[in-house]
Formats: sequence, structure tokens, C-alpha cells
Amino acid sequence: MTKLLILIVVVLGILAVAQLARVYELTSKLRGKREEDISDADNRMNAMLMWLFPVAYFGFFLWLVIAYKDKMLPLAASTQGVETDALLDFNWWILIITFIITNALLFFFAGRYVYSRDRRAHWYPHNNKWELAWTIAPAAVLAVIIIYGLNTWQNITSPASPDALQMELYAKQFDWTARYPGTDGMLGATDYRLINGENPLGIVTANAITKRLAEIEQEQAEARMQLSGVLPDAKRADLEHHMDYLGRIAARIVNLRMVMEEDIRVNGQASTYLHGADDVVTKDFMLPLRKEANILIRSRDIIHSAYIPHLRVQMNAVPGMTTSMKVTPTITTDSMRTHVMNDEKFDFILLCNKICGASHYNMQMPLIVTTALEYDAWIAEANKKPFEAPEVPVEPAAPAATDSSMNSGAGSQPVASLPSAGQ
Repeated sequence: MTKLLILIVVVLGILAVAQLARVYELTSKLRGKREEDISDADNRMNAMLMWLFPVAYFGFFLWLVIAYKDKMLPLAASTQGVETDALLDFNWWILIITFIITNALLFFFAGRYVYSRDRRAHWYPHNNKWELAWTIAPAAVLAVIIIYGLNTWQNITSPASPDALQMELYAKQFDWTARYPGTDGMLGATDYRLINGENPLGIVTANAITKRLAEIEQEQAEARMQLSGVLPDAKRADLEHHMDYLGRIAARIVNLRMVMEEDIRVNGQASTYLHGADDVVTKDFMLPLRKEANILIRSRDIIHSAYIPHLRVQMNAVPGMTTSMKVTPTITTDSMRTHVMNDEKFDFILLCNKICGASHYNMQMPLIVTTALEYDAWIAEANKKPFEAPEVPVEPAAPAATDSSMNSGAGSQPVASLPSAGQ
């Protein structure tokens, strides 16, 4: 009821203002006053207001800056963030200075040169020197901004150092998965055709290929069994189309295995196909303090965007390609909680910065930035659960015990040999 009453009052107020404006217009017509006629008193009043309004105008601007200073971006927690903030601050100072000067001049000239019937404007149509000045000055400022911005962009997007931590963020509707290298320190190769329930990232290993081919063969067998029965034409067509699809995928996986074997033969231990089995696939996202990290980014379905606002880093996740971004955290999560944000529940958050569907808002993942020692302990524990557990070697069977009396003296009989594996 209260909202309805407020709405009625607002509507009535608008109607009252409209009627007053109409009355003023009619009275002006009765007095014979044209709308474009402005009296000297009106001009002087407007000129006086042009001197007074800037005080309120700039005062309100200053109040906004002071009132909302704690709503600005929080302290940057990475070296890339510090550079980004410096670039933003540089641009802000240019904008603020230009804003103050241009608006002050606007109000000054509007108030100083109020219209007067006794004064004629000076005819000054052109001046080459002024034209040159206000063309060169903005061009010079823009050149500085562009060069500074390109230099900052180059520093942020240049390749990571060889000793940088390598890890991967994998996006899909609507969550993130992290992958870290195992004990060998290298991330293994991936292929989307190997994605299944046990291999959500499509990591390429010999076992993964074998299992995926077995799954496809099982699906084909089930489809053939269904096709052998009586089915509607539409259902039969769908199954036949699915069979063709499975055949194409199987052929490509067989080709992938051939490529993998050839790459291993040529590159040996340097082949990425030998480094996927010990990779760590996890829903935990952790980075060490002051250690450069090269983050590889992939997407399963549509375009996403990996965005960590407090680190000021962002990169698109594009299906069919691998993008990357580097970042060097400079503040731990604990320090952000206790010294910067004063919030014990604070977490760095990995967000998706592309509207990717109905649950886009839910696509986020906490990031923990910790000391190098704590990170090493965490990754050592995580390495105990690799993508593929190493095969336990089978201990050879112990030789059959022999009696000393059977191995010495006349009349001893030979010991029967153990049967071979093929017997």
C-alpha cells in the first residue's frame, strides 16, 4: 500500500509540474512575450549562476571522490596488477586535470561574457597557430598514453620465464578445473576426444587411449544390438548417425595413438605424451607467493574468460585453442585477510568474465596464495594422487627351495622346473 501511495504522489507531482508549465506558457502568450525573448535580468541571473554553480559542481565531485574512495579497486596483489594500476592512475590524472580545466573555463566564459546589447563579438574566424597548438597538444598527450600503454601491455603479456610454474585452468559450463604438473615438472598433452568420466580434461596417455577405444567399442556394440531390433525410422536414423560418429572418433583416436608413438620415438623423454600420467587434476587452485606462474587456459564448450580481479589478470578461454597468462602474486591470502581487506572470510576468486549461460554467476573458484614452503607441501601431497596411479611392479617368484641332500651325492634326482607362464 505504501509503494502505491508513493507512486500516486509521484504521478500527481509530475502532472502538477506539467500544468504549471502550461500555465506559464499561456500567460507568456497573453503578455505578448515570445519564447526566444530573454530579458537583461534573466541574462544577469544566468551569468551569476554560472559563477556559483562550479562551486557546487566541483564540490560534489570532490565529495564523490572522498565518499567512495574505499569502493575503488583494492590493493593490487600481483606485479602485473601494480603495473596495470599505475597505467590506470596515469590516465585518471590526465582525465581529472583535463576535466577541471575545461569545465572551469566553460563556466568562466559563460559568466564573464554575458550577453549585452552594447557589446559586439569580435570577428575572429581563424588562427593557424592556435589550430596547430590544439592539434599537436592532444596528439602528444595521446602518443604518451599509447606508448605507455603498449609498454605496460608488453610487460604483462610477454612470455613467461623458463623457470615459471606451469599449470592449467580448464573451463566448462559451469565450473573450473585446475591441472598441475606431477613429479616430472611438465604438463602432459591433451586431446578433447579422450574426455570421459575418468578423464575430464582429455589427458593423453596410452592407458587413456586404450580405455577410450574400449568405451567406443562398447557403445558401438550396444548401438548394433539396438539396430538389430525393430525401431522407428527416426530412431534408426539417429542410431546410424551415432554409429558413423563413433567410427570417426575411433579412427581419429587411433591416429592420435600413431602420432603419440611417433612423437615419443623422435623426441624421447622430451615428448609431452610421456608426461600426462602423473599430472594432478584438482578442484583446488593454489599459487606460491612471488613465484611467476604461467597459466594455460582451455575451454571445453564455449568462450569463457579467466578473471582474477585482485590480481588484475584476465584471459579468454577459447574452445579449440590454448591461451595463457602470466602472474606473480605478491600478497598471500592470509595477509589480504588480516592486513588489507580486514576480512577473515576473504578469498581471491577466479571468475568467468564472459556471460556463458544461465549459471554463469556460479562459475567461480577460490584461489589460495601461500608461501613457497606451504605450496611445496601442498603439491607434494597432491602428487600422491596423480591422474594415473603408477603400476606396481610384480615381484618375481622366489626360486623353489632345494634340499641339500638332493643337490649332493650320488643318486640325487633333478628338481622339476617350475611351469612357464604359457603352460
